[in-house]
Amino acid sequence: MDILTARRLSHFSISLGTTLKTALIVMVLLCAAIHISCQSAVASNLSDQVNKILENKITSTPKQQSFICRNELLCGPKASILFYMNREFRPAWSGNYGLLPQAADLLRMIHDADHDGLRPGDYHIGNIEALLAQLDFDRKVSRPLNPDILADLDLLLTDSFFLYGSHLLTGRVNPETIQSEWLIKNRYEDLVKILQRAIETNKIEETLKNLYPQYLGYVGLRKALAQYRNIMKWGGWPEIPPGSKMELGDRGIRIRVLRSRLFISGDIDVSDERNLFVFDEELDQSVRRFQTRHGLKVDGIVGPHTLRALNVPVEERVDQLKTNMERWRWLPESLGSRYILVNIADFELEIVENGQTVMEMPVVVGKTYRSTPVFTGKMTYIELNPYWHIPWSIARKDILPRVRKDPKYLAKNKIKVFRSWKDGAPEIAPESVDWSQITGKNLSFKFRQEPGPANSLGRVKFMFPNKFNVYLHDTQAKELFNKSRRIFSSGCIRVKNPIELMVYLLRDGSDQSQKSILEAINSNKTQTVKIPEPIPVHLLYWTAWVDSEGTVHFREDIYGRDALLIKALREKPPSPQVSKGNARNR
Repeated sequence: MDILTARRLSHFSISLGTTLKTALIVMVLLCAAIHISCQSAVASNLSDQVNKILENKITSTPKQQSFICRNELLCGPKASILFYMNREFRPAWSGNYGLLPQAADLLRMIHDADHDGLRPGDYHIGNIEALLAQLDFDRKVSRPLNPDILADLDLLLTDSFFLYGSHLLTGRVNPETIQSEWLIKNRYEDLVKILQRAIETNKIEETLKNLYPQYLGYVGLRKALAQYRNIMKWGGWPEIPPGSKMELGDRGIRIRVLRSRLFISGDIDVSDERNLFVFDEELDQSVRRFQTRHGLKVDGIVGPHTLRALNVPVEERVDQLKTNMERWRWLPESLGSRYILVNIADFELEIVENGQTVMEMPVVVGKTYRSTPVFTGKMTYIELNPYWHIPWSIARKDILPRVRKDPKYLAKNKIKVFRSWKDGAPEIAPESVDWSQITGKNLSFKFRQEPGPANSLGRVKFMFPNKFNVYLHDTQAKELFNKSRRIFSSGCIRVKNPIELMVYLLRDGSDQSQKSILEAINSNKTQTVKIPEPIPVHLLYWTAWVDSEGTVHFREDIYGRDALLIKALREKPPSPQVSKGNARNR
């Protein structure tokens, strides 16, 4: 695709397919709603007939069996049963003259579910449309409305509301099935009460929109999803052929392809077409912009890493946006008015106050085989000159092999050895142990590194107690912060500027405060400092987000979590197993 073609595709139009389909459904519903049977006595009775059918379907289904309607499993049977019992089994979506307008509102929202990375087909849309078509046919041949169809429609519409609403509220996928260590409470709302109120006030659309995550991050991803889907619809972007690196001053056909690629993704404006084959200053700046958006080394050079990111298909970027929208749906109503957020995939920490970022710094996170978990905690105190009580897994896998190779390793690194992990276990001399006989299986000693400049935790440790024994801490390996891909820890988060973070947390930014902190650190004495205002800490995993300026950012899926999540999002809803006991509900 060249620049001229790309220019013509830059103004993407919104597909009319879904809009026209929704409009036809609305017309069918409105026609059904205003259809008045010639037999007025039958019409006045229609709602009562549907009422009785609903009561029979619901009360005749054994509690231990699945609730099935039109050979579809109702995914929220308990909620549906409670909802109808509260209404004395009165229909929610139809009256004496057919379906009510709020049914059209619900279907319009379901057809728009793909705007949130969800699938309309998961919400009974096929069966609902088939029943609507039957109602439309009956209307055209002047046949009385069928109460059985209206009852089934009522059940399907109610379940679709509960299912779609729950997906907006807490996500389509249970996060614990993707990440067993997930420990963040999501939102909770009583959907039965919400639907009843929405029916009474005729505010179906507004009610569902209120279930969206209200975070600006979610809203930004929703817009980005529409943008990247439009790019996908028009053929995506070209793949840049392999070759040597490209940088300022280079010329060639690959430069033209690079320009086209960056133009389609919005990283460069339309250029003077006489320079399409030249790597000029403008192209250098747009490559740097792309590298910044993708967490790459910002040097303006299209080397292997940048080329790989440029050639990721737009379809994969769309999937990435969907997965991160799902992660937003897993979060609680609010992260707090003031909090620390670590984006593990971006290797960055930020402090947010009232929606504004007041501090940022690079971090180092866990290696791929010792990944940093996702969870929320509350930071309550700080340790100066901490001891490092080396976890058994690290002692077994890292420390023991080094001791067996070099018997003086423990002394060099000021690591003491204790008889066992019991409190008060006696210290033993390392030279008294025959380390050649100690293996990962029979290692029972406890290792503890003493405070000081050589301590792996550095001089400061920020504590928010959690079952993973993960925390923020200083590090002596400052050179690691110069790398763009920072996965070097054993799960904890190493921060670049611990003193700056500590001064902020103690809520006193004066020179005297910083001076007193440095004096305390230089004393080499272990001290515990209480944080005056405990602060929430959120360790999250975002591989795509939109910043405050509307710029879309992508990051490498360092732990392979995106792949697992997109696979789960693609799975179909469970198929019902129809048995004799519940066949009556078909």
